[in-house]
Amino acid sequence: MAEYEAVIGLEVHVEIKTESKMFCSCANKSGGDPNTRVCPVCMGYPGVLPVPNKKAIDETIVAGLLTGCEIANFSKFDRKSYFYPDMPKNYQISQYDLPFCEHGKIEISGKGFSGKDIGDVTIGITRIHLEEDVGKLTHFAGFSGVDYNRAGVPLMEVVSEPDIRSPDEAYAYLNKLKQIMQYAGISDCDMEKGQMRCDVNVSMRKVGTEKFGTKIEIKNLNSFRAAHRSLEHEIWRQPELLNAGETLQQETRGWNDDRGETYLMRVKEAEHDYRYFPDPDLMPVTFTDEEIEAFRTNLPELPEAMHKRFISEFDITDYDAEVICQSKSVALYFEQGAKLVKTPKILANWVISELLRELSDAGADISECKITPEQFAAMIALVENNTISGKIAKEVFAEMFKTAKDAQTIVKEKGLEQVTDTGAIESLVDEAIASNAPQVQQYKDGNPKVLQFFVGQVMKLSRGKANPKMVVELLKQKLD
Repeated sequence: MAEYEAVIGLEVHVEIKTESKMFCSCANKSGGDPNTRVCPVCMGYPGVLPVPNKKAIDETIVAGLLTGCEIANFSKFDRKSYFYPDMPKNYQISQYDLPFCEHGKIEISGKGFSGKDIGDVTIGITRIHLEEDVGKLTHFAGFSGVDYNRAGVPLMEVVSEPDIRSPDEAYAYLNKLKQIMQYAGISDCDMEKGQMRCDVNVSMRKVGTEKFGTKIEIKNLNSFRAAHRSLEHEIWRQPELLNAGETLQQETRGWNDDRGETYLMRVKEAEHDYRYFPDPDLMPVTFTDEEIEAFRTNLPELPEAMHKRFISEFDITDYDAEVICQSKSVALYFEQGAKLVKTPKILANWVISELLRELSDAGADISECKITPEQFAAMIALVENNTISGKIAKEVFAEMFKTAKDAQTIVKEKGLEQVTDTGAIESLVDEAIASNAPQVQQYKDGNPKVLQFFVGQVMKLSRGKANPKMVVELLKQKLD
């Protein structure tokens, strides 16, 4: 397969977070009984007139500016005709030749899904256009059902240039795009709810050639992992066919995640099959240069900027900032707590090592975390002022995560205050030394590592409550 090179482009659909749908006043939210959030407009009844959602248009402009796009002063909506049960009007209001945003780019770097370093890569953005979403089909044993609650939800499509050369680059691009949308508050990008979906286009060409091969599209991938796996499969499948002398045709394929392979859905439609024409019910949308500049001056802070600010403002490491800023909700949680503690670095360690682990084990998002940033900061303060040890703090934190109780309450209820009385600790040190004569001799024979053994013994005797620093000091005094 080394003689072939993959040429990959992505079409990412992002549902925009608005109160109402794109062209009507029906609520834009997930869940609920099927077909309960519909009206004559989103169902395409005769004689109704659509009214554009200004917030959805504004958010599309923000997305374009955040990805370095040129914003059109003049744009319009078009009708894209096709016949499928999930589209009640038999056409979709979309954009064709005059989208809101064009000619942008996204910079990616670091490691891909497989752990390989992808280096620094620039992926071009062809266009970002705004359209309405379709309904949701559910297939049962002998029939199919359609829910139109989602039909008409504002949907942004981000189309990349064919600049991606590997599944790892595609995975990194998707993650970066998701970060931008979440940080800007444009979308929650919850893929389980269909708020972010991806189609991938992939072709193969001989290494060193410029001409693209036959494009194969894989539709409706609902996870980044599925996008990565489907690309890996196609990058293996297509050269196998080419080397066997077969001719590939432009087609649309689906992805079977259980079997780990793509399957033919239909031969790909050509652009003219959709019969695009300007929507006669909608006026063009215009923006002045001054209006576009006003959007630019109010852009939200993106991960890279927050990453740099956290390092300088809170004195945490580059690694800490990278992990924390992967999710805006985690970053905001940390920032709120970091302003309340003496040493934000300690809080960063706890967020990364304990909080994210607990959330992962519970399969929960940080929005579901019972511990508030203020409670977290108060627990860190107990460690900083030596009320509890780091070891005890882990026990306290686990209880906080389960019950949402304050750290101070848990410490009092369980009697976990750190022992800092010199006399009490000294008696424990004496007991540990008296009970371990062989280790005392090892220490005297010049083995300093034995000191940690004694620290462990004293902490065990104190049930983890002795001040570790005082324990070390007293052990050195006694043993030396």
